[in-house]
Amino acid sequence: MDLIQLRIERKKWLTWKNIVPLQEAIASLPDLNSSTTGLGDSVAVEFEHITEIQEQTIHSVAKILKPWRKGPFKISETFIDSEWQSHIKYNLLEPHFDLKDKVVGDIGCNNGYYLFRMLSHKPKRLIGFDPSAVTYSQFQFINHFIKSDIVYELLGVEHVEFYEHRFDVLFCLGVLYHRSDPVAMLKSLYRGLDSGGELVLDTFMIDGDDDICLTPRDRYSKIPNVYFIPTINALKNWCYRAGFESVEVLHTMTTDKNEQRKTEWIDTQSLGDFLDPDDSTKTIEGYPAPKRVYIKAIKKKKQ
Repeated sequence: MDLIQLRIERKKWLTWKNIVPLQEAIASLPDLNSSTTGLGDSVAVEFEHITEIQEQTIHSVAKILKPWRKGPFKISETFIDSEWQSHIKYNLLEPHFDLKDKVVGDIGCNNGYYLFRMLSHKPKRLIGFDPSAVTYSQFQFINHFIKSDIVYELLGVEHVEFYEHRFDVLFCLGVLYHRSDPVAMLKSLYRGLDSGGELVLDTFMIDGDDDICLTPRDRYSKIPNVYFIPTINALKNWCYRAGFESVEVLHTMTTDKNEQRKTEWIDTQSLGDFLDPDDSTKTIEGYPAPKRVYIKAIKKKKQ
């Protein structure tokens, strides 16, 4: 696969008529010297000197870039209260990985929230994959002030195995259920890992001990592109079929309205609209409410 040509083609996405205003807004951002950058629950940047007009510009550009799904972020006085309180997931996973001096990829990285958080671990290289010009623009907005060396590729999971190098750690959070062939996707991730590499993944799950999965007829929690929701044992089997040597379950957690909720930064529906109004244990379609499993899968190290 010619990734160089693919990158050229996808950069053209930034000239689409709905994306041009976003790129123009980012170009209008002031150049400021940051005094502090916080990589805690809220990825935050403070400045030594900033005028009221510059504050207003930052806030107005952030608003133009809606919807903000992942976060939160705080750029000076502008607090971007994203739909997902992504620090909940990140803080749950952080004790289970070691990224120092490693080549790390985040597949489906959205606006880069997790990548920015990972900077504190001093990885050798951070690369995000997401074929979305909108979330790429949000990343540009944040990185305009943080000025990190994170690489953001407008590529998808299917391109990971063809990348210019292999990864020590791959994160793939909230992507697997969007793929109509989950085992093929896991094989692509497997081939993208170096010998002994680790995959940290989360996906929707259903309870039960059988090796089965739920296959929604049309939509799941109002999401049209959700194909398979496995039990934990079925997910493990998918990983083994993809070639992984071992699979460790890190955590399971039901998604609640604290983690995912509607804010002024999305202007669309959120979890509260996706559940049965009379029974929050079910989706609006009558399926079990969203629950996630977090795993770490290991690729065998070459002898």
